[in-house]
Amino acid sequence: MLVALVLTPLGAPRAGAQIAAAISAPVTDLRYEVTVDSAAVASRHIPVAVTLTVAGPGPVVLSLPAWTPGAYEMVWFSRWVSAFAPTAADGRPLTWDKMDYETWRIEPAGARSIRVTFTYEADTLDNAMAWTRPDFALFNGTNLFLYPEGRGLNFPATVTIHTTPGWRVATGMTPGPAPDGYMAPTYHDLVDMPFFVGRFDLDSEQVATHWVRYASYPAGIVAGERRATVLRWLAQVIPPEAAVFGEIPWTTYTVMQVTDSSLGGSASGLEHQDSHVDVVGVPVLDYPFMPGLYAHEIFHSWNVKRMRPAEMVPYRYDVPQPTPWLWVSEGITDYYADLAEVRGGVIADTGFYQHVADKIGEVDAAPPVALTDASLSTWVHPTDGTGYLYYPKGSLAGLLLDIIIRDASDNRQSLDSVMRAVYDGTYKRQRGFTGVDWWGAVGRAAGGRSFGDFIHRYIDGRERYPYDSILPLAGLRLATDSVRAPRLGIATELDSGHVRVVRVEPGSSAESAGVQSGDVLVSVGDLPVLAADFGTQFRARYGAAGTAQPAMIPFIVMRGGQRLTLRGPLQFRVRVETRVVADPAASPKAIRVRNGILRGTAG
Repeated sequence: MLVALVLTPLGAPRAGAQIAAAISAPVTDLRYEVTVDSAAVASRHIPVAVTLTVAGPGPVVLSLPAWTPGAYEMVWFSRWVSAFAPTAADGRPLTWDKMDYETWRIEPAGARSIRVTFTYEADTLDNAMAWTRPDFALFNGTNLFLYPEGRGLNFPATVTIHTTPGWRVATGMTPGPAPDGYMAPTYHDLVDMPFFVGRFDLDSEQVATHWVRYASYPAGIVAGERRATVLRWLAQVIPPEAAVFGEIPWTTYTVMQVTDSSLGGSASGLEHQDSHVDVVGVPVLDYPFMPGLYAHEIFHSWNVKRMRPAEMVPYRYDVPQPTPWLWVSEGITDYYADLAEVRGGVIADTGFYQHVADKIGEVDAAPPVALTDASLSTWVHPTDGTGYLYYPKGSLAGLLLDIIIRDASDNRQSLDSVMRAVYDGTYKRQRGFTGVDWWGAVGRAAGGRSFGDFIHRYIDGRERYPYDSILPLAGLRLATDSVRAPRLGIATELDSGHVRVVRVEPGSSAESAGVQSGDVLVSVGDLPVLAADFGTQFRARYGAAGTAQPAMIPFIVMRGGQRLTLRGPLQFRVRVETRVVADPAASPKAIRVRNGILRGTAG
């Protein structure tokens, strides 16, 4: 998942040993029905029914997931459930009670067939959630589909969508023999294939021998040249990603995108095995960030949805599954998103260098954190600025490892070799990868080189990366410039489409103005903070050399439902900007390494 929009979780533990021991009576023939028609979405609720056959004695114990893989937070989807009602085949109501937050216990009372109905409140615009408009619905299987406790998740299931005539359905699920029906071989597949239902645009693009579909809501918002550009980007980034692994593991891939004005300049994506869901603000549609977002989520169809850490195989949906390897799952994926852009011709070499420089600046500006620690901590969303550092810092680790491997092997091996080796050696053997798998593949690709010191200092440790010694091996170097820039002194995070202040620096402009942690920041000066290029605009407006600067600057915030205008002194500091440039004096070997990285070649 590429995160720019954060949903704040409730975060609560599972309720004890009684629940851990709950096992449902055996059940078979699970059939789900979801009603998404104009009447349902008008109420912002989705009616759901599941019918099953009771195949043994005891109560039927059904649960909803508490989280969605890829969105590493406990959300407890059952809190959006209402009107829960189990009945026997003859319509007789059955007795039920709750066992924990997301678990219902039903007494069959002799019934051999049970039908459970409920409604799900679909009003949360987030990749992992369910959301409706008068002509549309997005939902994830983790939101709606109950599973039997303690009976395993390898059962097949069918889904029937009841919708308004003329409305479309887009999903990665396999169509079934019944009209508006879909099939999944296991529960893991069932909940890994979100749905768009309603009025939206849908196009297909053939990439090699496979098809890519682009579904976008609302209809008409991505049209004409803008739509043609998206389809071209998809055709450019997928082949270099497939080349890393030597295969495309899906027949059809669906990009599912919601654009909404309430999101301002925020954007986020959530991966699935043959699709992903993007939720973006209107300004982001024309932002250079977009092809990288697509490339990142699509690369996840190999790295995470198939090749993933052993701690997350198989998925559990009732408890967190923390792992120290998100820097590989997310950070290395981010590195390959950049590579897909440059190898596919979306950006020039200098664009790739800029991506690297931006990440170096982001990591250097944050508190030092070990990659393994940042990976583990994401479940609790730390507010110290390290919460998502495994993305950029993991990406930079990928670049450095790629350079080291290519230099050690005279460009015959690479991080591409490592990714394919781990993919073939773990996913294709139906297991997750471990440290032995990962570092073993890295060491072999580098000709037997030991990475113990690298791991100790830069993966488990917090030392700054040795750019000056490693980048030259790829004919690259860092160049720095000192810039006098305005400084506000606040740290923020995106929270449900708002920019929320999480920290105010002592002695800063923001503290002098009275900005507080928890405020929703609306604008600074005359610039809305949700603008996709707010930082660039702010520095250009208030930091330009020779421009007369105001003594005070206004901060507009929302606090306790009130809109406040606060004023603080405009302060400046000298900021060092880092650039990555090609070294004109690079050796022939270093140039081969650099070209190998940029073009995806070896030898």
